[in-house]
Amino acid sequence: MPQMAPLNWLSLMIYFLTIFMLVNAVNFYSFSYESPKSSSLQKPIIKTNWKWL
Repeated sequence: MPQMAPLNWLSLMIYFLTIFMLVNAVNFYSFSYESPKSSSLQKPIIKTNWKWL
């Protein structure tokens, strides 16, 4: 029945948007950053001796 076509398009759009949002949410929450180690956070201290020549 052609009169029911808009309902079919609407349900398909809602279905695909739901799947799209679900995939994006799973991708967002499954990604985890690696925290840097505390030893790598410290910059090496370079001591310079400032003298007048």
